Amino acid sequence: MSDSLVVCEVDPELKEKLRKFRFRKETDNAAIIMKVDKDRQMVVLEEEFQNISPEELKMELPERQPRFVVYSYKYMHADGRVSYPLCFIFSSPVGCKPEQQMMYAGSKNRLVQTAELTKVFEIRTTDDLTEAWLQEKLSFFR
Repeated sequence: MSDSLVVCEVDPELKEKLRKFRFRKETDNAAIIMKVDKDRQMVVLEEEFQNISPEELKMELPERQPRFVVYSYKYMHADGRVSYPLCFIFSSPVGCKPEQQMMYAGSKNRLVQTAELTKVFEIRTTDDLTEAWLQEKLSFFR
């Protein structure tokens, strides 16, 4: 890893929010959107949403700035089972500042480890975030 790669810490309040989110009992789709606070060099909460579809979530993401999303999604399996996977989505749009991209890319793994997530996806344009895209990604995990 290069010395110039900035790895941001995760805000302690955000760590606690992610822990609670992981064990939530609700069965609707929900999301936590996080951003990097450049001045504090810390990943912080930007916004929380309840009962939000992938298409609605897409509208909440900036088109020209990276964001991290933890998304609790009600997933209907082909055999009729229902699960609620926690998905980590790294939105890294084409055209954002290289410095910003590096800060987010450098902080992604630490955030994934902190949140203890295994379903990690990346989108390069917010238009990619659709129900069909998410179902296709999740079908890999069975």
